[in-house]
Amino acid sequence: MDSQQRRSATGQGAKIIALANQKGGVGKSTTAINLSSALAMAGKKVLLVDSDPQGNASSGLGVTSRDQEHHLYHCLIGEVPAGQAVCEVADHDNLNIIPTHIDLIGVEVELISAPKRENFLAKALKSLKKNYDYIFIDCPPSLGLLTINALTAADSVIIPMQCEYFALEGLSQLVRTIRLVKNSYNDKLVIEGLVLTMFDRRNKLTFQVAKEIRSHFQGSVYDAVIPRNVRLSESPSHGCSVLTYAPGSVGALSYLNLAKEFLKKQKP
Repeated sequence: MDSQQRRSATGQGAKIIALANQKGGVGKSTTAINLSSALAMAGKKVLLVDSDPQGNASSGLGVTSRDQEHHLYHCLIGEVPAGQAVCEVADHDNLNIIPTHIDLIGVEVELISAPKRENFLAKALKSLKKNYDYIFIDCPPSLGLLTINALTAADSVIIPMQCEYFALEGLSQLVRTIRLVKNSYNDKLVIEGLVLTMFDRRNKLTFQVAKEIRSHFQGSVYDAVIPRNVRLSESPSHGCSVLTYAPGSVGALSYLNLAKEFLKKQKP
């Protein structure tokens, strides 16, 4: 019995993983898109929830809010069940997405006085867990209410880390936030792992930063690293993952390796 069969047998349903880092431009949405796509290609049923009002994960998979009647905002305010906002993703039979909309920016203000406001996303996703093996939540680059909701709903967190000088800046704040959510709202929350992104083998500093991150988080950093890659940068403008856009590229192979490592680390 594999990990998902085990979760289904106990009624747990999908494992929910938040991708979070309050620092922008670290490859968070890129990782959300391509890790989800790689797992879907491996035969897993995957749902990607775009909880970033910028909507990069949505547009990067060819799904735009203007084409959809409902999106995550409607789910969080209770206007529609989350299932009504789920969209299929072209070229990926096993991948669905709940897209976002710029209106999501206002949800923090609208829910500020609501009781248990940190739990709205968890409640919205509850009815969908039985339909998937994994649910990934792409968080905004902040530690506001949307990220708190994602961490409260999640079983674990993947932290994409850019291999540049300021990589560790602000990480301690994120770790404190994860600890706060774990102690206050979600005692099952753990760090799934850290992903090293934007890895440039031509730059000695890249190796120094990677070494420092691995030293600080021993055993928690994935062996698979995500390089700087032209095809990886181009694929969102074509509305698809790099695995569809350029399946033989270094970027695609890197995310396939990350997906294999991710699955290998799941509890039997």
